[in-house]
Amino acid sequence: MSRRASQRGDRVPAATPPAPGVSPAAAAEAKAPRRLLAAGVALAVLIAAVVAFVSWPTATPVPPLSASTAPPAGGSGTIAASHVGAETCKTCHESEFQAWMSSHHQLAMQEATPASVLGNFDNSRFTKDGVESTFFRRGDKFMVRTDGPDGKLTDYEISYTFGVYPLQQYLIPFPDGRYQMLPIAWDSRPKGKGGQRWFHLYPKQKVDHRDPLHWTGVYHNWALQCAECHSTNLRKGYDPASQTYHTTWSEINVACEACHGPASAHVEWARQARPPYSAQDDKGLPSLKTRWSEAWRFPSEGARSVVRDRPADPAGINSCAACHARRSTLSEERKAGAPLEDSHRLAMLTAPNYHADGQQREEVYVWGSFLQSRMHQSGVTCMDCHEPHSHRLRAEGNALCTRCHAAAEFDRPTHHHHQPSGKGADCVTCHMPTQNYMVIHARQDHSLRIPRPDLSLSLGSPNACNQCHTDRQPQWAASAMDKWYGRNWRERPHYGNTLHAAETQGLRALPDLLELAASPSAPAIVRATAATLAQPYVSQANLPAARALLQDADPSVRIAALGMIAPADPANRVLSAAPLLSDGVRGVRIEAANVLADIPDSQLPEGRLAARQAAMQEYEEALALEADWPSGQVNLGNLRLRQGRSDEAVAAFERAIGRDVKFAAAYVNLADAWHRQGREADAEKVLRRGLATLPRDADLHHALGLSLTRQGDKPAARREFAEAARLAPDNARYAYVQAIAVHSAGQREQALALLQQAGKRHPNNLDILAALLSMSREAGDRRAALRYAKQLDGIMPGNADLGRLIAELEKR
Repeated sequence: MSRRASQRGDRVPAATPPAPGVSPAAAAEAKAPRRLLAAGVALAVLIAAVVAFVSWPTATPVPPLSASTAPPAGGSGTIAASHVGAETCKTCHESEFQAWMSSHHQLAMQEATPASVLGNFDNSRFTKDGVESTFFRRGDKFMVRTDGPDGKLTDYEISYTFGVYPLQQYLIPFPDGRYQMLPIAWDSRPKGKGGQRWFHLYPKQKVDHRDPLHWTGVYHNWALQCAECHSTNLRKGYDPASQTYHTTWSEINVACEACHGPASAHVEWARQARPPYSAQDDKGLPSLKTRWSEAWRFPSEGARSVVRDRPADPAGINSCAACHARRSTLSEERKAGAPLEDSHRLAMLTAPNYHADGQQREEVYVWGSFLQSRMHQSGVTCMDCHEPHSHRLRAEGNALCTRCHAAAEFDRPTHHHHQPSGKGADCVTCHMPTQNYMVIHARQDHSLRIPRPDLSLSLGSPNACNQCHTDRQPQWAASAMDKWYGRNWRERPHYGNTLHAAETQGLRALPDLLELAASPSAPAIVRATAATLAQPYVSQANLPAARALLQDADPSVRIAALGMIAPADPANRVLSAAPLLSDGVRGVRIEAANVLADIPDSQLPEGRLAARQAAMQEYEEALALEADWPSGQVNLGNLRLRQGRSDEAVAAFERAIGRDVKFAAAYVNLADAWHRQGREADAEKVLRRGLATLPRDADLHHALGLSLTRQGDKPAARREFAEAARLAPDNARYAYVQAIAVHSAGQREQALALLQQAGKRHPNNLDILAALLSMSREAGDRRAALRYAKQLDGIMPGNADLGRLIAELEKR
């Protein structure tokens, strides 16, 4: 359904990057709770020293980089191409048209008719959470009686079908121009496979009409969530002022021009061209050919695998990326064959979307998985395996794989060690294990990886062996592989260890993350993920590494590198990010504009002002496209805060709350906006308003604790900090702030106990270790202080102040 990252836990999809959350100022406030301490105490001094180690001092100017890619072409004076429709394409491309006619793309969305509707509308009933929904016919109309926005049973007409197999969903019109997705879907699989029934897409969630997650609410809106990838040339048409939609498309389904682009110029060329046609002719459409049939050859007799004669043009697979990726949308002006980052922002290989080793976890739509694969690195394209018009595989079963991998080597028991006729002998069972999404849709992991049960032991990630042998443990599977292949398979380095370390070891993982981000042998999406995970830990010392990544050939790496630059002082940000305001990829330009959003024009080189204005316009257009998302309004509000436009920020945050009354980040950011204006009492009111709706939200309790601290009500603040830490026990920041607040109240022993408990959960957290060190010194426990100092030294090697402190403690 959605291709977006989660904004409210794992229950809903969300936002256009940068991801919604607290504003920079609110984040800084959360990261500086040492203000709770009296000035001058040793704890504040030590923590300040630790924070300084990972912060950005004023820049020493560095020569600016040149732009990593050419700027986008200016206006050529040519008339923009328009869409002509699949029937026009058919006149010259009959075979491709007929192949498409049998595809799921052709059936992606249809008007509800007896021919298109697969579900049982013969007074069929489905009950969930006490609501009985009835599916019936009223003349020629397909109807459903179910709970409406007021909770009462209401009759609704089905206007469109959505999808076809293995499930079909249904769209219901509402007066404001939106269409809502019914969460009760039809299982279109054969009855023998469990199909031919109604089922609920969220069987474990109980949601009533008062929740924004109800089917009539914001997150089941077709135009918001799904429409872009089920129709051709779709324009959302959302009007924020009236909160209405006027959505349009060229064709209701995924037709020729959804992949190839608008074809009017091509049609004009075809009318005038005469054979023989030259390969150099401008045919009015980009070429998406991958030469799949002639590009691959076995290099010699007895070779294990084929090689490609030359790299494929990436335009072919780029056309697939936008609708087969977990991403958010930057622009509806998608150019056929252009990099995904020119129109969308790709989700990185981070939790909760992916397991620590990059395997699919949440619904990620294969692109991010495929980019990790050795197949992609070797030049394999989507079209090597999938016929692009019918979407059928080019061969069935193992025959698909043995077109490129010698059957004598791989399709035999000495390789797979399973019964030849069994499931374990199928290549995809071991190398493309499935996971169910939307309850019944089994999707194969396209990272095409070798099973690694050893990583299951160290990282907790799944492996194909134990997905079949569910009664066994990963150690059993690893031992079996040792017997079959020796132990060398365990020695193959895997980026999952580094990505996992970023989640578990904090700053200690930074050197490995930077090395992985710069590795020429790692897939670009892995390098971009490493750079993204490094962002919280970078300092002035890492500026050269970040600047080198800004020149990377892959736009996702450049975007992540800009995120590494974002905490820098204005001078370093300008020197590093300004050249990328003219990058050849829209997503990079937008991220550069975001990084520089708070920089006055007077601090930018005069030659960069026009580029910044153009890139900022693209950024604001991207935010406008997401105006119906609550998270989109939070992102807009945060931008306005950085620009000093506080009233507009407040309005945006209020709109976010209006769209989703349970969106905690909107309350936190709105409170921060009031705080910036010196209206702390209003900030408190906003947070209490949020807590009235979300009494168990740790973020709101923590933010309220900060607000109460600023107002001088420290006892009440400590209660809020304690509640935040209780509700979010895995949040190191909340545990640390609670302990600092308790220490400020003169309760050192209790604060130490809280920190020691938090230290067990977060053994590499700088703030917790620094506080333990300082409080232990304060308590006269030299041995404990020395232990914590050495732990910090292991994380921050070479810190001179820390070295002197260790020497001092060792002398005593």
